[in-house]
Amino acid sequence: MARHRVRKKPMAEINVVPYIDVMLVMLVIFMVTAPLLTQGVKVDLPQADANPVDDQDKEPLVVSVDAAGQLYLNVGDVPGDPVDADTLVHNIAAVLRRQPGKRVLVRGDHSVDYGAVIGALVLLQRAEISNVGLVTEPPER
Repeated sequence: MARHRVRKKPMAEINVVPYIDVMLVMLVIFMVTAPLLTQGVKVDLPQADANPVDDQDKEPLVVSVDAAGQLYLNVGDVPGDPVDADTLVHNIAAVLRRQPGKRVLVRGDHSVDYGAVIGALVLLQRAEISNVGLVTEPPER
């Protein structure tokens, strides 16, 4: 009597090449769109050789002073629109009531009058902020 061997079918293999193509396309899309997602005001920061601030996992409040001396805040209804002094003080005080200890940073354009940055610091003092950081860019080497 002849024995018949049962041939096992090879296991189905998953073709991963199309998945790699899709992943690479998504990577390119994310790399192109990520810089466009940053909201803010165009401020040409001064350069300084300073160490980065610790605890960068929390998003700070950022007050920006552009070249024309207008003030911007990264929270509120429209972060890209200028705010007046009273709105700035009110919004910062409201955020800090909900999140005490939140860091506050000032971004001043390098060509803006020094008095405009000092004016922003005075407004922060009115909002009872005692600890403020100044944002700079590292110097080009």
